[in-house]
Amino acid sequence: MEKGKPAKGKPIADSSGKSAQKDTLGITAKKAEDFGEWFSQVIQRADLIDYSEVSGCYVYKPGSYAIWERVQAWLDAKFKALGVRNAYFPLLIPESLLKKEEQHVKGFTPEVAWVTHSGETKLAERLAVRPTSETVMYSHYAKWIKSHRDLPLLLNQWCNVVRWEFKNPVPFLRSREFLWQEGHTAHRTKEDATKEVLAILDIYAQAYAELYAVPVVRGYKTESEKFAGALFTTTVEAFLPNGRAAQSATSHCLGQNFAKAFEISFLDEREQKQYVWQNSWGFSTRSIGIAIMMHSDDRGLVLPPAVAPTKAVIVPILFDDSRIAVLEKAQELHQKLQQNGITTILDDRDGYTPGWKYNEWEMKGIPLRIEIGPKDVEKQSVVLVRRDTGKKEFVPMDKLPETVNAMLALMQNDLYERALKFREDNTVRVNDRQALDSAIAAHKLVNADWCGSESCETSLKGRTEGAKILCIPFEQPKKFGNCAECGKPGKHNVRIAKSY
Repeated sequence: MEKGKPAKGKPIADSSGKSAQKDTLGITAKKAEDFGEWFSQVIQRADLIDYSEVSGCYVYKPGSYAIWERVQAWLDAKFKALGVRNAYFPLLIPESLLKKEEQHVKGFTPEVAWVTHSGETKLAERLAVRPTSETVMYSHYAKWIKSHRDLPLLLNQWCNVVRWEFKNPVPFLRSREFLWQEGHTAHRTKEDATKEVLAILDIYAQAYAELYAVPVVRGYKTESEKFAGALFTTTVEAFLPNGRAAQSATSHCLGQNFAKAFEISFLDEREQKQYVWQNSWGFSTRSIGIAIMMHSDDRGLVLPPAVAPTKAVIVPILFDDSRIAVLEKAQELHQKLQQNGITTILDDRDGYTPGWKYNEWEMKGIPLRIEIGPKDVEKQSVVLVRRDTGKKEFVPMDKLPETVNAMLALMQNDLYERALKFREDNTVRVNDRQALDSAIAAHKLVNADWCGSESCETSLKGRTEGAKILCIPFEQPKKFGNCAECGKPGKHNVRIAKSY
């Protein structure tokens, strides 16, 4: 959206950054009262993002990019363990390639940004700025795959993509340019492809749980919500404290649609021509926004320790008569923690009170604070403070590294359990329209049965001003009740909410 103009009906809008007053150090908005303004202030005060001159395009500052690097390294190792290799394909896609798969191009046409000129010279063919890479990659797959011996072909690329269709960008959640990985694989059989689709989705769910401390629902997208050109789409969905869901990552079985469009075929052991079965799957920087929204509070950013670039900050409490002794001990502890693999900051800046420093590091989401003053030096202990709960604990200095590691692990687990409890407490089982509408109005995650008809799905969206079927969870009951929308016998159990 344009700078300075609020987004109607949206909890978060892309401002120019001016909404968070630069001369105010703390978070002035309340998470429970003005979620959009609160989120805008949190990501700016924590120094995670800056707004560029192009609406919907953002600067990932070192604080947020370091989170992405940690997630990227974790995922990359998981993918490589499955035999996936990294490659890179061009940013610009000829229009003729993009149009080769009809359903795909139809689904992406509103989102595509086009390059039409080189200087003042009009190009002979428009070039799409990569919204996703199926078409540009598969023209090469058709050349590379000839025999069953060439399969499976398992490639992934880490890159940026551009999608331009929406009017209300939200930093991290809905940006016009974002970072992600996109895996594209080709297999001999549908069974092999399906096995990989589910294995990748499990990795994505594990990433959210183990790195971001965010519980997700795994399931299938409906036919109307699946990826354009896919046979079926699997998804992980998170439910956030403002009562909205977020599609967190997807893994698609493309079937043979692209294979037939691009002539990606192979000769089997009997020298018979076969089309490959393909998958695509992606995980993006949207995940950072999901974690921030889930865990942060009115004091600022809360980061799960697994993705926090810095695990702890040491704040010495200094007085003239004990300054040297306290600083020497603080430096000694800083070095000890670093040697034990615990990334730590020693905040020995002059001109700032300890209280001011506490507030700053709380706002920036450092998981643990270590306070050390003259009395602590005498007692050979420090005060350890958790960012999420504010709980204080006196810890002997000689036990500090192991205690810090244990507390970081406990905080990671507690954040996940707290988020899971929130989701469970805010999930409502409904059986009819009235109950469904009431639950959506109350910003709940709805558990309902659905008859499977697209007309009911469309009716639901229109009547609830945008709530939709998020997914059909993998875990389904043995018996179904009636469709909450039309009252006919249900065929699927689904989750419903308003969503980013």
